[in-house]
Amino acid sequence: MNIIETSLPGVVVIEPKVFGDRRGFFMETFQAERYRQAGITLEFVQDNLSRSSKGVLRGLHYQLNYPQGKLVSVITGEVFDVVVDIRQGSPTFGRWFGAMLNEENHRQIYIPPGFAHGFCVTSDTVNFQYKCTDYYHPEDEIGLLWNDSDIGIDWPIKDPVLSDKDKGLLPLKEIHPAKLPHFTS
Repeated sequence: MNIIETSLPGVVVIEPKVFGDRRGFFMETFQAERYRQAGITLEFVQDNLSRSSKGVLRGLHYQLNYPQGKLVSVITGEVFDVVVDIRQGSPTFGRWFGAMLNEENHRQIYIPPGFAHGFCVTSDTVNFQYKCTDYYHPEDEIGLLWNDSDIGIDWPIKDPVLSDKDKGLLPLKEIHPAKLPHFTS
């Protein structure tokens, strides 16, 4: 597999090796030792799958007391996937990284704990999967406003379909410091 470093330390794009022929393709979506060698050392404890329609934007979410590392990918369809560094004291605090993930490029993104994550759907529908390093705790989920002008994410859609919860999220500068993770080197 090919590991691509991003502008956010610890966030990597993974291009698995795909073996294809006229019948279709085969690829490993996860292999613990190979990912450990790539620096992804946390144990995954939960797998999730979501389906969304074109124009849906989910995020930007994180958990504070039960922070999750995530390994995300697309099974069918396409998304623009976004990661924001929200770790207080980080040299890249408030910066974002985004990449297209789709069923053709088979790319994955690893997002360490301490980052906010979201995606918007650019295909008619998408099946989006992610492995998590901690369990989901709905009472611990916090979020960041998707169109925070100080962060300036260049989303490929301008009028997304949002949940009521995501519509009410705050920009980063309005989130109380006690609700943000701390940077540890």
